[in-house]
Amino acid sequence: MSAPPAAVHAKLGRMDAIHALAARLRRARHILVLTGAGISAESGIATFRDTQDGLWARFRPEDLATPEAFRRDPALVWRWYAWRREQVAAAQPNAAHRALVELAQRRPVTLVTQNVDDLHQRAGSTDAICLHGSIMRSICSVTRLEIGADWLAAQTGEPPRSPHHADGLARPGVVWFGENLPADALDRANAAARDCDAVLAIGTSALVYPAAGLPALAQRHGAWFAEINPQPTPLTPTADLVVAQAAGLALPAALAAWEDA
Repeated sequence: MSAPPAAVHAKLGRMDAIHALAARLRRARHILVLTGAGISAESGIATFRDTQDGLWARFRPEDLATPEAFRRDPALVWRWYAWRREQVAAAQPNAAHRALVELAQRRPVTLVTQNVDDLHQRAGSTDAICLHGSIMRSICSVTRLEIGADWLAAQTGEPPRSPHHADGLARPGVVWFGENLPADALDRANAAARDCDAVLAIGTSALVYPAAGLPALAQRHGAWFAEINPQPTPLTPTADLVVAQAAGLALPAALAAWEDA
């Protein structure tokens, strides 16, 4: 029985894997990139399931990031997200974010992210598909319409009232557990998976669906699949190439090896 692709490529040395990645990306017609919390962790943003600090150490994120939690104690949820926003605002895009901007200048790229921190956009990526929303946005809890920063700054209360509905409150513009992903974003991501000929999964735990299913969808339509992650994930056995390295090292190295690939 032949070994699965990942097992074959796991035997490659680090630089051989980088050169293999560069060579395949250079030949690509359309690249789908899926990013998860690992790429943001390289900018110092704690992953969602990391242990909380300080006053939040006794809470599980899963107990705060739900519609039920917001209905039960909207002030508590609002304060927790305000703390997370401070972390995000203090972070800066890293070398992996910047490398993806450069990759998109060399080949057509559809960037799909599970992250809510807007670091891809701040690095210069345009048209990123944000499956889980943005923590820097606030929306009405009833209408889901966006609430402007000027309105929020002029209000009191935790959370402030919504300008869009008498019973509405401001809430983070993210997708919580138990909520559906934005249909348009998911449709665009699925369409890219069906069209691409190369897909990269970068820093995602591959535990949250439907995002984690995008590489498999792309493979079913003939795409080549590479995973860039220091840790193995459920996707690792299915990958054609595994680069077990931080994205901030692997992606710039692949771009540097581009002409030699």
